[in-house]
Amino acid sequence: MNTTLKRALSGVVYVFLLIGSTLYSPYSFILLFGLLLFFSVNEFCKLIDLKPILPLALATGSFIVFNLYNSIKTNEILLLIAALLVSFRLIFFLFEKKSKPLAQNSKYVITFGYVILPLIIFTKIPFIYNIYYPKIIISILTIIWTNDTFAYLVGRSIGKNKLFERVSPKKTIEGFLGGVFFSVFTGALLAKYYLAESVVHWIIIAFILSGFGTLGDLIESKFKRNAGVKDSGAIMPGHGGFLDRLDSIIFAAPFVYLFYQILYYVS
Repeated sequence: MNTTLKRALSGVVYVFLLIGSTLYSPYSFILLFGLLLFFSVNEFCKLIDLKPILPLALATGSFIVFNLYNSIKTNEILLLIAALLVSFRLIFFLFEKKSKPLAQNSKYVITFGYVILPLIIFTKIPFIYNIYYPKIIISILTIIWTNDTFAYLVGRSIGKNKLFERVSPKKTIEGFLGGVFFSVFTGALLAKYYLAESVVHWIIIAFILSGFGTLGDLIESKFKRNAGVKDSGAIMPGHGGFLDRLDSIIFAAPFVYLFYQILYYVS
């Protein structure tokens, strides 16, 4: 079986697994993302040379505890603030020309704030209306995949100006703008014909997913570059590891959740 066919088949299985588990029930959705969290933490620990036992125990315990208390908004706000603080620190990390080696304590903090908390927050998003609403997750995933696909296609066809060459040499400004355009268009269509929600709100969400999703991709690329590896893992043939597939969602999730919190308090 050639590489292209392997990549296509593993991609199809991954997409159907995510969509199927999300639509089937809240329990299958939470279980799947609990497993994805476990694998992603393990992969990230390898990238930053951190023994995974404690982070995996912390991830498992946090995921179970915070998913048992969906009704307590205070916990969710505290999770959000902690994740956002680490996110902003990682944006500075991305733009640093010479990054200092991470101290041991910093490795634990970044693992918790960069991988564990955002994935927990992501599992809170479909409960934003106090009922399980899987269409939100399907829409977010669709926009992320649209952004990735069209950023690649536009960048490959007309891309000339590098977006962030020292971290990701293949990404171009044209590809980034193409991904944003088609993501916003997709977000508007989903809002009108699938979600029956505010088109303006979902255009904003599409901008958030495109912008912060791209930052997430670049940040993971920098971690991989510092570690001297091409992929975070090899569990998905042709796609690398789970962290490679989730980097955009992981980084964008707290900002999408923040937007929903702003809407909640404004309305």
